[in-house]
Amino acid sequence: MRGFLVKLRVSLFPWRRRARSGQLSFLRRFPNKDIKRATAGFSRSFVSLSSGPVYKAKFQDGFMAMVKEVKAFPQGKDAFYREVQLIGQLNHCHLVGLRGFSTGCERFLVLEYVENGSLKEHLTDPLKTPLNWKTRLRIATGVAAALEYLYFFCNPPIYHVCINSRNVLLDENFNAKLSDIGLLGSCGNHIAKSYTLCSRGCMDQECRNIIFQLGVLLLELVTGQPSEDDGTDLVKWVQDSNFLRSMHKMVDPDLGNTYDFIELRTLLTVARLCTKTDGNPKFVRQILLYLQRKVKP
Repeated sequence: MRGFLVKLRVSLFPWRRRARSGQLSFLRRFPNKDIKRATAGFSRSFVSLSSGPVYKAKFQDGFMAMVKEVKAFPQGKDAFYREVQLIGQLNHCHLVGLRGFSTGCERFLVLEYVENGSLKEHLTDPLKTPLNWKTRLRIATGVAAALEYLYFFCNPPIYHVCINSRNVLLDENFNAKLSDIGLLGSCGNHIAKSYTLCSRGCMDQECRNIIFQLGVLLLELVTGQPSEDDGTDLVKWVQDSNFLRSMHKMVDPDLGNTYDFIELRTLLTVARLCTKTDGNPKFVRQILLYLQRKVKP
């Protein structure tokens, strides 16, 4: 009877099982040689995330994807498989999906192909068509929705994420897709940090960092200016008590006069709050609800 129950559980919940070879049953495993061939020897650089370059890949069966090498992950093979399993189960329209992985001397993640590259390119590259105001609002709301999903609908909640215009990718309809999620994708020294949680559900500093980064991203969307050095100049401006008087001067010139004044003030008010918050993750849900209520579809 016990054997029957085990077989039944495996058939109903295949993601709980990992074969001895490390193959996760719900993700495709790619040989390293296939990844090298699909990326033309890693010559098809597509975007550059905070954690490193991402390559465009076309496999022999016609499957299109993005490939990123996983570096600086010292926790070992089993930890790598657990993290891949965690990321692979994420399913949200504003997250870049994990489609497969590869192991060996080098480790790679095979990611959903996102056609229009990074938000940073579209804000700073003069050869790119400028993003209109409605698209920027939709991107802001999409990123907030992705964070709400990671914080409140994932078990365990995921707080290892790096938010900036490099890591926000845009699909064919210019909808936002957040990348660099989890320990395999986080930027900077987040990679080596543990999942030790504080009493409020996440590490205080992690939460402050993420919400602060969201505020800086909103400022980038309004101004079109890159957030180098953690957006120090932009944050200093929006935290000034008279920032509303000068907001028209800070709007991205590419927008002209096509933006809505009320929506502009709303977005900047949210950015100001994000760069001043104490880091409570519940604030993310409040941001999303506020944007959905105040911003016209």
